[in-house]
Amino acid sequence: MANFFAGLQSVLSALGATVVLPIIIFILGLVLGAKPGRAFRSGVTIGVAFVGINLVIGLMWANLSNAAQAIVQRTGASLTAVDVGWPSAAAIAFASTVGTYIILVAIIVNIVMLAINATKTLNVDVWNFWHFAFTGAMVVAATGNLVLGLAAAAVNAAIVLFLADWTAHGVQDFFGMPGLSIPHGFSAAYVPVAIPLNWVLDKIPGLKDLEADPEAIQKRFGVIGEPVILGLVIGLILGLIAFFTPADLKTSIIKTLQTGINLSAVMLLLPRMVGVLMEGLLPLSDAAREFMQRRYAGREIYIGLDSAILIGHPAAIAASLILVPIAILLAVILPGNRVLPFADLAVFPFMVCMIAPITRGNVVRMIIIGTIVIAVGFYIGTAMAPLFTTAAIDAKFSMPAGATQISSVCDGMNILTFVMLTLARLLGFIGVLIVLAILIAVFFVYRQKPKAWEVAAGAPKE
Repeated sequence: MANFFAGLQSVLSALGATVVLPIIIFILGLVLGAKPGRAFRSGVTIGVAFVGINLVIGLMWANLSNAAQAIVQRTGASLTAVDVGWPSAAAIAFASTVGTYIILVAIIVNIVMLAINATKTLNVDVWNFWHFAFTGAMVVAATGNLVLGLAAAAVNAAIVLFLADWTAHGVQDFFGMPGLSIPHGFSAAYVPVAIPLNWVLDKIPGLKDLEADPEAIQKRFGVIGEPVILGLVIGLILGLIAFFTPADLKTSIIKTLQTGINLSAVMLLLPRMVGVLMEGLLPLSDAAREFMQRRYAGREIYIGLDSAILIGHPAAIAASLILVPIAILLAVILPGNRVLPFADLAVFPFMVCMIAPITRGNVVRMIIIGTIVIAVGFYIGTAMAPLFTTAAIDAKFSMPAGATQISSVCDGMNILTFVMLTLARLLGFIGVLIVLAILIAVFFVYRQKPKAWEVAAGAPKE
């Protein structure tokens, strides 16, 4: 069985999410009773949408990484832990011993929780099981205990399913995506942090009444507040910070204008690709709802998907673009930080997308919360860098030339991974059991007044 899932994981890694997810959606559609033609079209449409999303994210990454490299060179910062990006982190996680078993472990956790009615989420986002494997791989690197690493990965999967349920109504209402939830190991991890921070911001005069969602910005600033123009303005400002050199004015202007137009394109194209994705998902959502009504007396179930379906919202894109220079500045000025942000600067939309419903799309609040999260994250990344590097070496990962240690924003700065790693490292199995006990206690408290909890996570008030 283990060899089968190891082989399956190898195939999934080779195919990637753009091929794997359409296959899963097609099979799931047939199981839920959708007509074969409709299920097939749904799967293909979703695959095409993810190709488009990845192309736009690639455009964003190219521009942000070039700007970041220029800004870092200007600061003269010397940081020893190189951000190698989430693709490298995913490769390390799947290549680890925990990664061999993670698909089996995560599926079992999901099935058990569905069977005992401990979750409403059916997580079909198999590709992103790597987040759970990464947590387990860090635990194994720290303790040398594979069973402990698998236990940590399993508990991580359970926590993310709970977070997906908790935020589901907020996500569905804010993004207009009925029947879906987001069991994403990186994006969901910031929900428990964002909710209390947003509560604090609600108490601060001036901030509590400030309307700064994309609609309010557009209303106040007119055409400048439109997403495509806002992307242009942010891109031009970022380009000036990164590339402006009086001695070479021509090159400065060219690079600045290119950055502005390209990030403007991101603001326009990413929501369009998410729209294509939703076109493919709606038939599956309808089939799931009808299936549950027929078989389980109307029991509610959510289809769990990648947070990539959320990042096209203008609030998420605008906040993440503004956070790029803030993150670089923090990396330079924070005492004790050793992480050089580079390859993962394009994942900031994934970091803030599930914060958007909590703040109701308030870009200012998202930037404040994001700044705090990133600042803390740099210290987490610095602390985890040695283990990250050890896990990479164990997985036969090729280290970048000249790098003594490596890290990543995703998941090297993940607060949930860090908490689980720290407890497992200090207390072994007792630490993992403590996390599980806290999850169970929180689940039962949540069950008492779910509406109040969900409103705090962005669900509309009745």
